[in-house]
Amino acid sequence: MVLYLHRPTREAAYADAEPEEPGAAYRLGAGRFPPQSHLVRLARTGSRANEPAGVREAGPLKELAYRFEFGLKSSPAQLWPLVSDTNHFNRDAGVPAVERLGVGDNARRKLRLSMLGVSVEWEEEPFEWVSPYRFSVVRRYVRGPVESMRTSATLEPGPGGGTRLVYEVRARPRNILGRIAIPLQIGVLSRRRFVAVFRRYDATVDLDGEASAGRRPRLAPGARERIEGARLALVSSGASAELVERLCVLVESGDDLSVGNLRPYVLADVWHADRREILALCLQATRRGMLELRWELLCPLCRGAAASEVSLGAVAGRLHCETCRIDFTADFDRSVEVKFRPSPSIRRVEQLDFCVAGPQVTPHVVAQQLIAPGGRRVLGARLEPGRYRLRALALPSGLTVTVSAGGAQEAQVRVEPQGWPVAELELAEEAALALENATAEEQLLILERTAWSDRAATAAEVTALQVYRDLFAAEALRPGEPISVGTLTVVFTDLRGSTRFYRDVGDAPAFGLVLEHLDLLREAVAAEDGAVVKSMGDAIMAVFPRPVGALRAMLSAQEAVAGRPLALKVGMHTGPCIAVNQNGVLDYFGSTINLAARLVELSSGEDIVVSEAVLADPEVATLTHRAEPIDEVLKGFEGELLALWRLAQ
Repeated sequence: MVLYLHRPTREAAYADAEPEEPGAAYRLGAGRFPPQSHLVRLARTGSRANEPAGVREAGPLKELAYRFEFGLKSSPAQLWPLVSDTNHFNRDAGVPAVERLGVGDNARRKLRLSMLGVSVEWEEEPFEWVSPYRFSVVRRYVRGPVESMRTSATLEPGPGGGTRLVYEVRARPRNILGRIAIPLQIGVLSRRRFVAVFRRYDATVDLDGEASAGRRPRLAPGARERIEGARLALVSSGASAELVERLCVLVESGDDLSVGNLRPYVLADVWHADRREILALCLQATRRGMLELRWELLCPLCRGAAASEVSLGAVAGRLHCETCRIDFTADFDRSVEVKFRPSPSIRRVEQLDFCVAGPQVTPHVVAQQLIAPGGRRVLGARLEPGRYRLRALALPSGLTVTVSAGGAQEAQVRVEPQGWPVAELELAEEAALALENATAEEQLLILERTAWSDRAATAAEVTALQVYRDLFAAEALRPGEPISVGTLTVVFTDLRGSTRFYRDVGDAPAFGLVLEHLDLLREAVAAEDGAVVKSMGDAIMAVFPRPVGALRAMLSAQEAVAGRPLALKVGMHTGPCIAVNQNGVLDYFGSTINLAARLVELSSGEDIVVSEAVLADPEVATLTHRAEPIDEVLKGFEGELLALWRLAQ
């Protein structure tokens, strides 16, 4: 998507400073630096024609302004995830780690760092950005040699391709120490680092690899031997030798920021590998002692981590986000994500922050702007089709925005104290959206995609995998703490004629055949990314993330037992589920489970009885099967109109 921001001059006090025309520019001399073909210009700028370049009168000491211009071969969309990841960028540019001191109104943050023995504290305004073309932030220091600093980055498409990147820093010193330190730090040291970092980011786009270059990790004693032992065990268990090797190299040599929050689906995308294969590999590496697993509990609004736990048993149902100032309930389907990091027996990962906000902290937000009371701004937007939400951090509710080819090309939204004026807004893919703040307070307006990223491995997915249940059988929720896991497909099976079979052939032979049947079911379930929750004699309960996987697994299992003395009865339903710790084991309950358990009673063993929710799934519709309606009233569901179907090949 593309957004262009136009700012009225009457709101200059709250708007980002627009890039000024460069004053007397100085270029990199050939004798001082090696040739940099990607570098266009670095300049110090001033706002008055009769002042020396780089200074502007603003109080006791003058503001110093630095403008760095780069010509890069990658597009703005390719560079945006790297340049706007301000946590990585600050680390790569040599900024010290920061300490969080608190969160104020509209996501203002109080932070502190120490540089050369000097403690520096500041209040940081919320980042403002328009993805993927511009971001900026203002910091107002409460102590230290600097009074304030504004940093901005603008990425413009080049006329012949590539990107013209302009990085500006405006700093006002508080005292003479700041007047000396700012030119040295920004004009000399940071300039060299900016050149190196942006050049590496530009090259990283082509390499499709890791952009950061942190300090070489310090391994624990015996770490290499443990990694080698884990590698051999993983390969011998059937994991891909190539993927195991890549994971071992990453764990041993990756920088702390990268390996401290390993997301298996993101890793799979970078390695061009199957997502479930990488997730299973990370789970197995955890059991082998190379990785450790953590559960991150995400705020439903900003989607930032409100808490992080090492076990499901520590996951609390109620949580609080200090940025959004809301309490929320953990939802396995969205707000609990599994991440990995190296085990302390391999290396100790320093969990340091170099920037605690920025566009990549909330990548689902496509634009964020701080608008003054009575202020007005216009967003000229080029948006991807889909659903968005426009909301203000300090106001309840929000405005649903639908983007489609038939939407309006111009629209205006007036944010008032009582809330939002309309229920839904329809925009064209290219539209001008005017935003007006009619409240008496400044408002942080956020335009965000409503769809959650599919690159997060959620707890609902992970706990429904057979490999997770096999490896982490003791992992369960806190006793008595039910948590929503979203929508799952629930399957119940039973063997038709098992009682007579035991009587006809004897207990021992019959029991052996039943065990073979259960093994067959487990294999069929695991092959379709499902998990056996529990077995009940010769019956099982299983869960799947998608209906089509459940149906394929059960059709395969029925085909495998065809011709045997026993037939496999199956009932299947899709719907919301609740997870709970049942006798130390992760189990599920709710009306979805109750209905699926009743459906198996209607199966003959030569069919699969499903609900309308299963049959209506788009993927299920692509399978070839006969569907016959069932006219039955289920026990416990009297008075409900249930559409039930009998499926057969």
